Amino acid sequence: MRMSDGSEHQIMPAFMGGEGRYEDWVYLIMLEREWLRPLTDADRFLNVAESSRPSARAIVVLVFWTYFETRVERLFREALRELPIAVTEDLLRRYASVGARLDRLYKIVFSTTYSADLEDLGFGAVSKLLVRVQQRRNDFAHGKPEAIDDSLVTDLVMALKDEHESWIAVFNRRAVRTSAREP
Repeated sequence: MRMSDGSEHQIMPAFMGGEGRYEDWVYLIMLEREWLRPLTDADRFLNVAESSRPSARAIVVLVFWTYFETRVERLFREALRELPIAVTEDLLRRYASVGARLDRLYKIVFSTTYSADLEDLGFGAVSKLLVRVQQRRNDFAHGKPEAIDDSLVTDLVMALKDEHESWIAVFNRRAVRTSAREP
């Protein structure tokens, strides 16, 4: 922004929407930057055997999954906000992995699963993609970096708008309530 005296000041953008924290916007900016930046030979892992190479843009999947995990935690913190904090903390510790939260803890709290909610809300394709991303991210983390290939990265990027809309729909269904104990 240029002031009348000629000085310039950088103003951070302000947005309304489904994201609740500044870090959410940082994640989104990082995803966009990594998707759009030009690739170099160093990004292509040319020193790794071709059969074991991850996508040159594998970081997009890894950043997305970290971002997704933070949103899942926020969903539970909001949904359980009327419980004593010690109970919420204990549940989140017991069900620390995102897989356990999306399945077992989700069933305890909401009597369904995250995937079933996505299906019910009309986001079945997003549900299938999230399962694929989770599996491939886990494979990557456990010695199979090639699991995150160009196809997965592209599919994720192309689905980000739908995934974001699905997140808002689930959050509104499960966390924006008058009581954490409502069905």
